[in-house]
Amino acid sequence: MRRFLSGQDRPPADRFPSHPDEPGLFPHDGITRRIHGDLSMVVGGLRAVLVQTLHPLAMAGVAEHSDYHDDPWGRLHRTGRFLGETTFGTRRQAEAAIDRVNRIHAGVRGVAPDGRPYSASDPELVMWVHATEVHSFLVAYERYGRMPLDADHADAYVSEMAALGELMGAVDPPRSRAGLRAYFGRVRPELRATDQAREAVRFLLWPPVSAPVRPAYLVVNAAAVGLLPGFARRELLLVLPPAAEPLVVRPATMALLRLLGWTLAPPEPHDGDGAAPARSA
Repeated sequence: MRRFLSGQDRPPADRFPSHPDEPGLFPHDGITRRIHGDLSMVVGGLRAVLVQTLHPLAMAGVAEHSDYHDDPWGRLHRTGRFLGETTFGTRRQAEAAIDRVNRIHAGVRGVAPDGRPYSASDPELVMWVHATEVHSFLVAYERYGRMPLDADHADAYVSEMAALGELMGAVDPPRSRAGLRAYFGRVRPELRATDQAREAVRFLLWPPVSAPVRPAYLVVNAAAVGLLPGFARRELLLVLPPAAEPLVVRPATMALLRLLGWTLAPPEPHDGDGAAPARSA
């Protein structure tokens, strides 16, 4: 699981040490760092990708320009690196990561199967990706996060993330949970599962993973599907028995995330004698 999620055999070291004198994109004590540092992001990330398949133009861009069939885990690791750099890195690191992604998006353009042109730099598509990620990370944290999240903190998260959305090219992204609901209400008539979407979902739910990883991946799958809105499950033909989510999926996911917390934790630093050094106050 460590190799699958991080691309490393050993526990990863802290790649983004705190620099109080060099601010990042988000406040050091802000809610975004708390949510993005939680392992509920594993569930939220898959949930976001499942929802994103429902926008025909966004899905056409992925189907025609992404290498997710050939290198799905490379894309997973690149996405994780982007989130790490924009959330925990310095402002300079975050802006470099955003510029890199925006340059890639500038070349993603074409014509969808329904005849409509698309561009990954289109502010409407940028908004779609941004809103689905923010909402998915939020609902996953509320269900599986380490600490409770009240309504004020939920609104604060959406507001903090609006800064990232604007840098990515979204115009006036939502700044509250009510704003997210209003956005999804506006975009709902455009959403449907195309053949490209169903093919992508089949791959996402049954990817080529090793036998030891598959049970854990199936748990994450079920947790992500359990967080989908009803219309998304119907469009994507995903079925989860009602009693299975609270009685089986939630306990299994909570246990898995606790295990992953131990698996992915960075190693404690040691001095030359093998003893952990005293931490500074």
